[in-house]
Amino acid sequence: MYVCVCRAVTENEVHDCIASGARSAKQVRDTTGAGGDCASCVRKICAILKRSDALTTA
Repeated sequence: MYVCVCRAVTENEVHDCIASGARSAKQVRDTTGAGGDCASCVRKICAILKRSDALTTA
């Protein structure tokens, strides 16, 4: 599923980015480009980051 339609970035790509060390929406944007155009996907990226953080601390 696409997280960022503008840049065609998928949820899997965001997860891969997080697994590689990204801890903020800015870091995801810098790596994938997601959120660099209209920024409507930033909320989705933040939600994925939050879920990922919750999984690693549980």
